[in-house]
Amino acid sequence: MTNNVPTVIATSGGFFQGRRNPIAYGPLIYHAIERSGVRGRRPSICHISTASGDQRYFQASLDQAGRDSGFTTSHLNLFPMPNVDDIESFLGEHDVIWVGGGSVANLLAIWKLHGLDEIMHRLWLGGTVLGGVSAGSICWHIGGTTDSFGPDLRVVDNGLGFIPYSNGVHYNSEAQRRPLFQEAIRSGALPEGYASDDGVGLVYVGTLFEEAITEVVDRYAYHVWRDGEEVKEDQIVPRVINGARG
Repeated sequence: MTNNVPTVIATSGGFFQGRRNPIAYGPLIYHAIERSGVRGRRPSICHISTASGDQRYFQASLDQAGRDSGFTTSHLNLFPMPNVDDIESFLGEHDVIWVGGGSVANLLAIWKLHGLDEIMHRLWLGGTVLGGVSAGSICWHIGGTTDSFGPDLRVVDNGLGFIPYSNGVHYNSEAQRRPLFQEAIRSGALPEGYASDDGVGLVYVGTLFEEAITEVVDRYAYHVWRDGEEVKEDQIVPRVINGARG
């Protein structure tokens, strides 16, 4: 099922600490389900963990989080080989595709090898809600800042480009993120873009930024752009969604 409108929810969040399980779905994921328009049945979400190497132990925690939330949960694995015969048909059966964090550089290379870049574009145009956290946020954009290459952050600029902006994640929690993102935009290495504090999501409808939402109060999003030889940053107060924590 799709909502018939190309939608991306690019976040620096989506999960909370569970009561018995290591993780629980946070309000950002519930919002993605809501955006899909699913009614009258269990929502279905497919997790893609390419950026972290398809770690089965973590997928087990995602499965439990899905059961706790009443969702049907599945995974697309590409290591050591795809776990389904027809990737596009499999992904198209889901209401939401949620992409996890890790190495966005590796994710982009492996997706291209398996044709996921083109498949995701068709699903996006068809209205399947695409979302994710960290690497799973940057990948939909032109690029962003990443630790894919080592502890000193670098710019990645070969994102899928569905969203024609750059993307900054973990803006409030990792000291290198903000200055490198700003410098990349000032220098022209990246186009203008949007950044998110931990717990904040950026909602795009089509190629346009619609709103910022948050599952943690007192967190923000940011619009960063070049003005002549300078870079400017506007703070965006996100809408606090149901279930947000202080």
